[in-house]
Amino acid sequence: MLSVRDLHVSYGGIRALRGVSIDVHKGEIITIIGANGAGKSTLLNAISGILKPSQGEITFNGAPLKREPSKNVKLGICHVPEGRLVFANLTVKDNLALGAYLRTDRKKIASDLERVYELFPRIKERSSQIAGTLSGGEQQMLAMGRALMTDGDLVLMDEPSLGLAPILVHTVFQIIKEILRLGKTILLVEQNANMALKIADRAYVLEQGLIVKTGPAADIASDPAIRAAYLGSKSVAGG
Repeated sequence: MLSVRDLHVSYGGIRALRGVSIDVHKGEIITIIGANGAGKSTLLNAISGILKPSQGEITFNGAPLKREPSKNVKLGICHVPEGRLVFANLTVKDNLALGAYLRTDRKKIASDLERVYELFPRIKERSSQIAGTLSGGEQQMLAMGRALMTDGDLVLMDEPSLGLAPILVHTVFQIIKEILRLGKTILLVEQNANMALKIADRAYVLEQGLIVKTGPAADIASDPAIRAAYLGSKSVAGG
């Protein structure tokens, strides 16, 4: 579905990504784990077209992607950005409508909106509320719902649990699994490596712009070096 080959991205003199290659297959949850500054968000931003790579190739369903986010959305890629980035002065419903701004299939838009409301009942309750007045957890749900309104097949999620209370972190990860059941494919960047590896099929470990390890999520979770670096004293099974 998604193929990234030898991707290089630089900010001025800083090489944020140095030859990254990953594959994402339909129906998978793939997680990228790594420390702050490893290049995780840079990778997602390059895939969605926000950043321009200096070298490398990204293809989606066999078609090359370019630095044109709107065209990539049309192709079926949606992005839940780090920090939620909801339109704070608009209502919840207007935020969701903006997720579908490139679509013309009105009946499907209406049914997708109802599906989002089913997935996020709290968002439905607040559909007329100004988005900036929502709690952090509610804004994260809104950002996820807005991405789903694009009707994309591949969902890029950047730190969806960042800054949330533990009980909401659990809720967010349950919702990610529900999104998978809707037929979506998910590429998840997440610092909560324990939770991410629990739900992922495969994982990539990114360090200083380089992929240093990849494999089934369970294998990555049981690797002593990975556990020491990213999972602390807890095992994945123990949470």
